[in-house]
Amino acid sequence: MQKTIIGRAIKDQSDAIAILVGELLQEIMDRIGIDVFHFDLDETKARLAEFIEQEKNFVFVAQDNENGELIGFVTVYEGFALYAEGAFGTMAELYVRPSCRSHGIGKMLTQAVKDFGDERGWKRLEVTTPSLPQFNATLSFYEREGFEISGGRKLKRVL
Repeated sequence: MQKTIIGRAIKDQSDAIAILVGELLQEIMDRIGIDVFHFDLDETKARLAEFIEQEKNFVFVAQDNENGELIGFVTVYEGFALYAEGAFGTMAELYVRPSCRSHGIGKMLTQAVKDFGDERGWKRLEVTTPSLPQFNATLSFYEREGFEISGGRKLKRVL
């Protein structure tokens, strides 16, 4: 496997990251057989650029050192809660292109977030994965990376 570079995303990478976001959302919908996401490439590009520029999300990318192509990304945002003893991070998206999986890239992206959280003084890092059999491998990945099941179900209400 080629050498991979992990780094903080810059606004100019928004277009390439948005394409990866679309791939991630499509993969999730294919696994569950339901169209649960509305994805608009142009809207996502603009939103990503804003998130990166205003640090609403912190985005890390995996880049193929040979051709410069982005092959994965992770987004994380900072929250504050009493139960979390102050500041903490939530990983919102993590994706590595299927052809690049099983080469430690997800582990490197997750480690970049852990290191970033240490620098920011976070007490914990959280991530949610669907409790469906289609995502057992995802759950196993996070458990190998030191995450523990903390209970509960993720719910949403569209506003």
